[in-house]
Amino acid sequence: MTATIVDARGNPDSWLAEATRLRALFAAESVVNDQAGGQPLAQIHALKNSGLLTIGVPVSHGGPGASWAVLLRIVRELAKADGSIAHLYGYHNNFLHGLLTMAAPDQQRDWMTSTLAGNWIWGNSVNTFSHSLFGRREGDWWVLNGRRPFSSGSHVADALIIAWEDEVTDARHFAAITAGRQGLTIEHDWDGIGQRQTGSGTVTYTDVPIHVSEVLSNPALAGRPIATLGPLQQQSVLLNVFIGQAIGALEEARGYTLGKSRPWIHSGCERHVDDPWIKRVYGELHIRLRAAELLADAALDALSAAWATGDALTAAERGEAAITVAAANVQAGDVALEVTQRIFEVMGARSATRTNGFDRWWRNVRTHTLHNPAEYKTRNVGHWFLTGEFPEPGTFQ
Repeated sequence: MTATIVDARGNPDSWLAEATRLRALFAAESVVNDQAGGQPLAQIHALKNSGLLTIGVPVSHGGPGASWAVLLRIVRELAKADGSIAHLYGYHNNFLHGLLTMAAPDQQRDWMTSTLAGNWIWGNSVNTFSHSLFGRREGDWWVLNGRRPFSSGSHVADALIIAWEDEVTDARHFAAITAGRQGLTIEHDWDGIGQRQTGSGTVTYTDVPIHVSEVLSNPALAGRPIATLGPLQQQSVLLNVFIGQAIGALEEARGYTLGKSRPWIHSGCERHVDDPWIKRVYGELHIRLRAAELLADAALDALSAAWATGDALTAAERGEAAITVAAANVQAGDVALEVTQRIFEVMGARSATRTNGFDRWWRNVRTHTLHNPAEYKTRNVGHWFLTGEFPEPGTFQ
């Protein structure tokens, strides 16, 4: 796989054009890469050469300052070919933006400068629900022991955001570190049925040293609405991966139906595409997907506007964005699951082979939708609709 180095300063049109070029590049090998799993080193190399990794660095720190709306459209475009790479790219930007609210100004400056200079990709070892990594304070150092599962991007990252609990107080702390830290082991044990190259496995810590200067702290923004956008950023990445995967699946199915599907013996049609049933199913799927895509557009614009408001963001503005993102996430997940499952009905029996690899679309969406159950987002929307009360900012809300 080859790539042309692109100037990251660019503009939204050139960034989206580059994402489209990468989509075509990744699509050619997506079935093989899905079956291989492991580290997507060639894709990450192409992504680095594209210049797209650093466009989210704000202008105030010397970067191009791409908006969330642009970054999420790139996520969606990449997902049309490769859900794992779209996931990694979206989470990379999530972590970069997290630094801008979690880190002190001098920490932000240092990490953004390093990201630009090194063309870094960020991963994580945080996992909110895992109570399995603890640290003890020794002077100006923390010493970490334990493990973290679901460490997406850790297997290809240049730098990581990590989290642990104080072994005495159980208070949670976050830090940013470069990859390759002494005592830190990437286990490469992710074996999900989908998203097989996201590296969402285990990181093990054996006496890993963390200096207090690496611990993230920004008291000025603590509790402010702008500092609570992390869950909305994550949900937005997920929903655009869902939408992109569904678009990719439906387009791939259409190509198969036009070129390879055979008419059913009782259809009375010489061509499969002339069967009214086939036309109806494709029509239904396209209509539902288009509606979900439009809602996803509204959600990415809502997040982008909320982020751009900065310190002035109000709780009400944050709440409005949360409802829009939650609704879009639910719709995107439901429609993507339907599209990636029903395409087999209209492609026919010969489509269900490992060589074709059409099952990867459903496996990817099914794996990813389980990360953030639709039931609870739907309830949040319903509660708001009935009472006018926005969800309290918190994990996944």
